[in-house]
Amino acid sequence: MQKLNSAKGLDYSGAEARINHLGIIMDGNRRFAQKLMLQPWQGHEWGEKKVEEVLGWCREFGIKTVTLYTLSLENIAGRPKAELNYLYKLMKGVANRVLKDKDNPVHVNKVRVRIIGRTQAMPPELRKILAELEDATKKYRDYEANFAIAYSSRAEIIDAVKKIAGSVKKEILKLSDIDESLIKKNLYNPKMSDPDLIIRTGGEKRLSNFLMFQSAYSELFFTDTPWPEFSKKDFVAAINDFKQRKRRFGA
Repeated sequence: MQKLNSAKGLDYSGAEARINHLGIIMDGNRRFAQKLMLQPWQGHEWGEKKVEEVLGWCREFGIKTVTLYTLSLENIAGRPKAELNYLYKLMKGVANRVLKDKDNPVHVNKVRVRIIGRTQAMPPELRKILAELEDATKKYRDYEANFAIAYSSRAEIIDAVKKIAGSVKKEILKLSDIDESLIKKNLYNPKMSDPDLIIRTGGEKRLSNFLMFQSAYSELFFTDTPWPEFSKKDFVAAINDFKQRKRRFGA
C-alpha cells in the first residue's frame, strides 16, 4: 500500500506559522476505511495514528495550542454501539500508553492534555483514565492539546449559561454582570485562547457544532483529503493560506 505521508522534497520556505491556537475537525475516517474495504469504524485507528503526527507538525511550526474534535455528543447519540466501543477502546489505549511511557512525546514535549465536553456521557472507565491523563500532564506548560470528546458547542454554551444562572439565583452575580467575558469564564476550558485557524478535513464545509462561541473570528480552511490521509503538504497549504488572510476581527 502506498505510504500516506511523505515530507520528502516539500518546500516549506516562508511557511512559519502565525498561529497560536489551531482547531482541527478530523473528518473522513469512515470514508477512508470504506475505500480500503474495511468496516467503517476501523478508519478511526488510522485517524488515531495521524493525531500524533500532526501534533508533531504543530510543534515544528510553533503552534502552542491545538484543539481536536474527537467525538461529538451527536456521534454518541447516533453512531452504532460497536463503533462507539471501538472508539472508546482506542482512546483508552492511547491514554494508557501516554501514562505508562515517560518517553512519550506528550511528556518529552511537556504537552498539557485537557478533555473538553460533557464527560459524564462517556463510560466511567474511560472518564477515569482520561482524568488521570489530565492530572499527569497538568503541570506542563510548553504546549496544550485539547481533545473535544462528548462535545457539542451548543451544550457547552448551555452548560455555561446554567452555571451563570445558578450564581444569579444565589445572588452571587447580578444580571448586569453577565457579559462576553463572564460566559467565556464558564466554558469548559476558560483559559483557552480563541482558535486562529480551524482546519476541517474530509470534504465537508461546516463547523458541525465545534467551538462556535470561540470561533467567531477564526479563519477556516477546508480540504477534501480524509483525515487519515492528511499530509504535511496539506498542513503547510493550510498555514500558507492562513498567512494570506487579512484578519479584521469585525472591523
